[in-house]
Amino acid sequence: MAHFEVSDIVRALHGVRDEWRDSQRRSREPGAREFPSRDALAQIVESLKGALFPMRLGPPDLRHESEDFYVGHTLDSALQALLVQARLELNFNARHEPRPASEIDDIATEAVRRFANALPGLRSLLDSDVLAAYQGDPAARSVDEVLLCYPGVLAMIHHRLAHELYKLGLPLLARIVAELAHAQTGIDIHPGAKIDAGFFIDHGTGVVIGETAVIGKRVRLYQAVTLGAKRFPTDTEGNLQKGLPRHPVVEDDVVIYAGATILGRVTLGKGAVIGGNVWITDDVPPGASVTQASLQNAPKAGGV
Repeated sequence: MAHFEVSDIVRALHGVRDEWRDSQRRSREPGAREFPSRDALAQIVESLKGALFPMRLGPPDLRHESEDFYVGHTLDSALQALLVQARLELNFNARHEPRPASEIDDIATEAVRRFANALPGLRSLLDSDVLAAYQGDPAARSVDEVLLCYPGVLAMIHHRLAHELYKLGLPLLARIVAELAHAQTGIDIHPGAKIDAGFFIDHGTGVVIGETAVIGKRVRLYQAVTLGAKRFPTDTEGNLQKGLPRHPVVEDDVVIYAGATILGRVTLGKGAVIGGNVWITDDVPPGASVTQASLQNAPKAGGV
């Protein structure tokens, strides 16, 4: 077996960590983990997926007569684990403005309780997404195939969970949950995006949906669609202003084909159809059809 002299590397890595902690004004005091765990959240999400869809995403040997027992046991374990992660995020956020531990615990407990109470509604929303995928794809043979195989549905399971955490004041947990799906599917949905029922992403690779996007009912997207920001406003010191509405509003029944890029706080009106590979930075009226050809033939500003 080869022998490696790692002691010098360990000391050097320790020094680099100390430099980083000093630059970020972090404590060097020994203590427990400061941040939520990506691995722990991955396990929590897998448990929640099983609790939401026990006979399809739960254990392979589960029987119908054991569904409720499995869901109850799995939910209790997942929510207890989520509470630990919520405390970690809230404690980390309070490092510059310390709060009593009891207050942080109360906030975390209430957030997880509200998250748990939202799960039946999230299941109903996800059912609408599964149906939209099945009805919108002629290649889909069953709703079960859609749930088990479609990356767009997997991304939406994560997004529905992440968006709820985002609303409850746990944005770091939400972002981790979203990025777990991004890594698996290539679909990047910020947990802040508001997405109504019956949303379908077909194929999905390369889809990007920004934080302040608002998407209505029965919207369908294809691969490589971007709902992004056109510009990033800054304050007087040149720092990015965060949280401002800067992503598109997509109204009900809009279809956006592959490769389309829609930038800025523009509105795609109800029932609009956006063709492939178009670039849009202006509002689109309800029912309109926008293609590369229609954009090329449109009058230019100033009559040029």
